[in-house]
Amino acid sequence: MTYCLAMRLEEGLVFLSDTRTNAGVDDVGTYRKLHVFRPVPDRMFVLQSAGNLATTQEVLDRIAVDLAAPGEQESLATVPHLFEAALYVGRLGREVTARHSEALGANASATFILGGQIGETPPDILLVYPEGNYIRASDDRPFLQIGESKYGKFMLDVAVMAHGDLVTSTKIALGSMMSTARANLSVGPPYDAGVYRTGTFALDEHRFTADSPVLGELREVWERSIVSALAELPDIELTALSDETAAPA
Repeated sequence: MTYCLAMRLEEGLVFLSDTRTNAGVDDVGTYRKLHVFRPVPDRMFVLQSAGNLATTQEVLDRIAVDLAAPGEQESLATVPHLFEAALYVGRLGREVTARHSEALGANASATFILGGQIGETPPDILLVYPEGNYIRASDDRPFLQIGESKYGKFMLDVAVMAHGDLVTSTKIALGSMMSTARANLSVGPPYDAGVYRTGTFALDEHRFTADSPVLGELREVWERSIVSALAELPDIELTALSDETAAPA
């Protein structure tokens, strides 16, 4: 399992991915799941992946091959719109999955988040399904998750309510990731983060390792704040609560 998330903000985009892969508790590996493409000056793409690792790597290899032969076929360098880039990635994923599905069945599939910007069009994030189609992040829910998403969703909902900037949203994204890793051993560091500022066509990248002082400080402040918040919760009359929940005679 894995966990990747992407957030669309007024200033730009935030991406965060874990790196853990495993085939059992005694076979844990580390692979990068956040991939950056800058094929020409007027565009930048981030591709995050979850699912079958071999499928993901073959899709990445085919993207690289298409970029190495410009003009001969569709590629990330030639698509005019971000949604067409998502369809292109979806087609590659579907083709690779179909070739291996006889042996692997549903385990051959992979899901992607594609984000970035092409030209003057505003940056965006799209979730690409194994079937090859996609959805965009909505204005009410301007974030996407793939992999082990349920544990960290609350923190991303907080980000929406807070209307945070890129820095604040990156901290919230890390909180979402750490909550997920604490609840599920199949998610873990190092964590790869990317912050994109609209119109720059460049990604600020950072890797947070397990012993990163930033992660330690975030965890300490978060846990201390939760304990403090508990003291502010209203008192509950346990006797009254028992009366309310008692079964009728």
